[in-house]
Amino acid sequence: MKQQVTAKPVQSRRNKILATLVTLPILLSVGGLFFVFEASYIRAFSEFGDSFHYLKVQALWIVLGTAIMLILSLVNYHKLYYFAFYFMFASVISLFLVLIPGVGTAVGGARRWLFGFQPSEIAKLASIIYLSSWFLTKERKRFFSFVFLLGLVMFLIILQPDMGTAIIIFCISIITYFLAGVELRHLLLLIPASAGGFFILAKAAPYRLKRLMAFFDPKLDPLGITYHINQILISLTNGGLFGRGFGASKQKHLYLPEAHTDSIFAIVGEEIGFIGGALVICAFVMLILYIFRIAEKAPDRYGRLLAGSIFGFFGMQTIVNLGSMVHIIPLAGVPLPFISYGGSNLLLCFSLMGIVLNIARQTRI
Repeated sequence: MKQQVTAKPVQSRRNKILATLVTLPILLSVGGLFFVFEASYIRAFSEFGDSFHYLKVQALWIVLGTAIMLILSLVNYHKLYYFAFYFMFASVISLFLVLIPGVGTAVGGARRWLFGFQPSEIAKLASIIYLSSWFLTKERKRFFSFVFLLGLVMFLIILQPDMGTAIIIFCISIITYFLAGVELRHLLLLIPASAGGFFILAKAAPYRLKRLMAFFDPKLDPLGITYHINQILISLTNGGLFGRGFGASKQKHLYLPEAHTDSIFAIVGEEIGFIGGALVICAFVMLILYIFRIAEKAPDRYGRLLAGSIFGFFGMQTIVNLGSMVHIIPLAGVPLPFISYGGSNLLLCFSLMGIVLNIARQTRI
């Protein structure tokens, strides 16, 4: 009788956490859908003659992503181990293919799309699954093999070029390595090596160095390289404490670049102000903390590595996006999970949440 009484609160607590893990991503994506429409309807009408174009496409991705999340929540996460190599192999091949003229699609000077999808988003998922699987075996002790694989993936992504995604994958990989607890002293070798590598990359591409200089001095070139960050800061400043009100953003009128994608939080801040923006951030903090709890309580090493890597992904992606919006770090061109427009990242986020849900279903929380 005592065991039954004890089991009921545990089951109730787990059901609450599972419900939260399902509800929060859907609420964030539906709320994001509204702001995607707010930020894009003028651009959509000028490009497609349909103000609802981005709204309809994003809504379709949300429905598809939710279905994928629910399906993956029912698939035993241990089965991912057997497909890890194939995920990574397909990811590397797609990163090669996207660089081939006539195969990959170039937009705005960056070659990041392959048949309407971003291979770099596949690389994030593949890195999480593959490295979590790798560190279960004797291969985990092969530090230089780890560095080679990480370097290859990052190199292919930087060639697109997409420094923001390369940084995210680097951070996810280091977090997974740290969680695996293997030869942690080797991580110290990566600190000067990675710092030197990023410095060389910044020097090799003038636009990266200019973006870095723009971070230290937003007034450097207000009509050029610092235009984007200045427009973001104008949006957030105009929002004040309570915001201009829904639909009242001025920056969405083609002043703010990438208003419906990477810079969506600037529109959020302008329309619902500091209070509304803080509530959005609190929702992300709650989601990330729940994922951390799943990683901490996961029933086995593989579950802990998977959930821990996913925790690292959502934490880093959210920090990099919001940090660049409030000028804490340089602009990195990273979407805000569940809220920014884009099918590739949205499907990735829902897929990862499906894996977390499956781990949670097998965890005593």
